[in-house]
This record gives sequence, C-alpha cells and structure tokens, in this order.
Amino acid sequence: LVEHLLSKDTDTDTTSTTNINLRDLAKKSGFVEDDEEYNALLHKVCLQLAKKQVSQSYGTDKKIIQAISALDELDKVSNILAERLKEWYGLHFPELDLITEDLAKFVATYGSRNNINNSDESIYTKAKESIGIDFTDTDEEIIQHFAKILLELYKCRDSLKAYITENISKIAPNLTNITGALLGTRLLSIAGSLEKLAVMPSSRIQVLGANKALFKHLHGRAPSPKHGVIFQHPLINSAPWWQRGKIARTLASTIALASRLDYYSGVIKEDLELELNNKINKIKEKYPNPPEKKSKKRKRKRKN
Repeated sequence: LVEHLLSKDTDTDTTSTTNINLRDLAKKSGFVEDDEEYNALLHKVCLQLAKKQVSQSYGTDKKIIQAISALDELDKVSNILAERLKEWYGLHFPELDLITEDLAKFVATYGSRNNINNSDESIYTKAKESIGIDFTDTDEEIIQHFAKILLELYKCRDSLKAYITENISKIAPNLTNITGALLGTRLLSIAGSLEKLAVMPSSRIQVLGANKALFKHLHGRAPSPKHGVIFQHPLINSAPWWQRGKIARTLASTIALASRLDYYSGVIKEDLELELNNKINKIKEKYPNPPEKKSKKRKRKRKN
C-alpha cells in the first residue's frame, strides 16, 4: 500500500504512521475500490501474518523435541519386544544367553537351533544338547520375521540418534558440549523449548524430570531431590553419592549459562567445558570422603 501511494505521487506523508487512516488512503489512491475490498485484503494480510508467526514459533528445537520423544517411545517398544523374543525363543533354545539386539540378529540369521553351524563351538554344543521344544517350519518362519522387525526398530533408533546429534549441535552447540546430544535434547523436551530452558533458573534445571520426587517433597513425604534427568550425565552418575548433589548444582548452573549463550547470542564458548571440569575437580578434592553419619540420641523415658 505504501509503495502504491508513493507511485501515485500523493502529498501524503508516508514516513510516519501516526494518525494515518489506511482505509481512506487506500480508497482515495485507487488501491481498493470500496470498504468490502479493503476488508477482504485486511483479512488476507492477517491470515498471512498469523501463518508466519505460527511457522516461526515451531523452530528446529520443536522438531528435535519430537525426535527425542519418538526415540524414548521407540526404546520402550523395542525393549518390550526384545523381552517377548527372549521368552519366545527361550522355549526352543533356553540355553542361549544372548539378549536384545544380539538375540534378534541371531534369531533372524539362524531361526531354528538346528541351523546353527560350528563357527561358535560353545553355542553349537549348547544347541545340540538343548532341552528346548522343537520348532516347526511355520514356527521358525514367524519368529524370524518377528526378529527382523525388531532389527528394523533398532536401525530406526540409530537413525533417530544420528538425526538428533546432527541437529542439536546446530541450534545449541554450547549445551551439546556440556551435556551431550541426547541429554541436552531431553532437557529441551522437558523444558518445552530452548527459549524456556534459557530463562529457567539453574535450581529448576537441576531437578527437571524429577516430578514425582519433587511432588513427594512438597507434600512432606520425602527429602528434596538433588537431581532430575541430569543424573544421566557421567559426571553425576559416576560420582560418589555424597558428591552428587554438589556436582548437580554446578552442572545445572553451567547448563543454564550454555543455554542462554545458545539462545541469546549464539556465541560458542570454547572453554565452558574446561571451566566445568575445574569446578568438579575442586568439589572432589574438597569432599574426598563421605560425611560422618549423625548418631541418633535415644530419648530416655521418664520414670513416673
């Protein structure tokens, strides 16, 4: 509309939008013929603006959040199916001690224990001496098909992991350097977005994912949780129990800083991980031994 007014060489000052009646200007300049056409144009512009805002609100972090949710659900499904395969094939070859993906590959390759060759002497011997029930050709065919489907799920899981790793490092490089791709994406998923994680205090980040423990604490039925999903970080889960709370606080504050750098500035702070490790080492040096347990004093009963 402004370009149209300028091309008409009107005497209207279009450099300022204060007190300008766009409806009247549009009709006087011939941009629209009447109010009905102007209203239709205004409706169209509002729709396009709304579409643009919705599109911008669903950024790359939203896609990665969907991917990590799909990965977690896929892990649950594949674990259930792997347990089913273990029980099912155990009827035929109970002596086999393979599990999960290794078991699926074995069943998909050999099917019946009678097809096992002597390339692995121990398994070959177990198969020959097995006390399991025999499988018919139909039994063998269906369980091999089931194992192949399970293998496809494992391949899909690997593809999702690769997709998440590639994309999270683009939008949140500092966070990825500190937490790793999967843990960083889980934090985004629980927070809701990179923006929400960036404005979140470190004390809240520390207990993200510990909803049940936090609920019990708020109702006076349990102590305050020291960590949530960040317990998956090796700095915490490999530390002695008396150091974990302090390490969790330090890690949470670093995660808060990393997410703010990623969201607000995009600057990659190369020494962020080094600073974190230095802080963790100081904690380990300061608290090398577990604290002494407080002895509980017995209350003496009063004599009547």
